Amino acid sequence: MTNRRNFLKTTAAFAAGSLVIPMFSCSKEKVIGLQLYTVRDKIQQDLDGTLNRLAEIGYNSMEAAGYNAGDGTFYGMKPKDFANKLIGLGMPLHSSHTVFEPDSAEKVFADAAEAGCKYVIYPYLPDNQRENIDGYKVTAEKFNKMGEVGKKYGIRFGYHNHAFEFEPMDGQIGMDVLLQNTDPELVTYEIDLYWVTRAGYDPVEYIKKYPGRFEIYHVKDMVKTDDMFFAPVGSGRIDFASIFAVKEIAGMKMFFVEQDRFKDLDPLESVEMSYNYLKNATFV
Repeated sequence: MTNRRNFLKTTAAFAAGSLVIPMFSCSKEKVIGLQLYTVRDKIQQDLDGTLNRLAEIGYNSMEAAGYNAGDGTFYGMKPKDFANKLIGLGMPLHSSHTVFEPDSAEKVFADAAEAGCKYVIYPYLPDNQRENIDGYKVTAEKFNKMGEVGKKYGIRFGYHNHAFEFEPMDGQIGMDVLLQNTDPELVTYEIDLYWVTRAGYDPVEYIKKYPGRFEIYHVKDMVKTDDMFFAPVGSGRIDFASIFAVKEIAGMKMFFVEQDRFKDLDPLESVEMSYNYLKNATFV
C-alpha cells in the first residue's frame, strides 16, 4: 500500500474524517447506504411507506437528494425532523446532495449540520460551468471556497462525478482539473463507479491515480449488454470486489447504492437485490 508520507496533505483530510465518523471504523455491522434519488418516485407517492420499506430491507445509512434550499427542508420536513425520522428507522442521514452556490453555502451547511449530515455533495455540474477547461478551474476554486464554509460546520464538502468530466477538452480532462485544483483538506469526491466505467476508465486505476481523494463510493452497476443501462448491484459487469479492495487507498469512509433509472424491476425490488448482494459480499 502506498506510503502515507507520499501524500500527507491528502491523508490528513482522510484522518480527520475518521474522527468525525467513528462508527464506520469500530462497528462490526455492515453499513450499507442508499442514495434516496434512487427511489424518488416512490418517495413522492408515499414518503413514510418508502422509508419504512428501506428499513425493512436493511439499509442503515441514507444520502438525501431532496433538500430544498429555498425553505430549508428535506422532503418537506425541517432538517431535525427528517433526521429524527430516519434515526428512528435506524437509517441516519449521513450525506446530502445539493446544488448550490457560495452565496447560499452558509444556509446549506447550517441545515445539513442540523440534520446531522457528515457530507454535503455537489451532485452535478451545469453545462455553463463545463464548457471549457477554464470553467473547470473556476469551479475548482469555487469548490475550495464552499469547502471552507463546510469545514466551519464540521461537514465535508464533495463533488459527485458523471461521465462528462472525463471527456478530453483542450488536451486535458475536466475531472483531473477538479482534483488537481481543489484542496484535499476542503474538498473530497464521491466517485460514481458506474459513470467512471461508462466514461471508459478503470475505477481502480483512477483511484490509485488520486489516493485519498474519494471518501464516498457510489455503488452502481451496469448491465452486460451494449446499451450499458443501469443494473442492480452485483448483477452487471462492474468488478466491485477489486474496487473495494482499494478502499483504503481511496480513503473511502462510506458508500451508497444508487440506481438512476429502471426498466423491468420496481425500484424497491431492485434496491433490495443490491442490498442483499452487498450484505453477502465478503469484500464489504
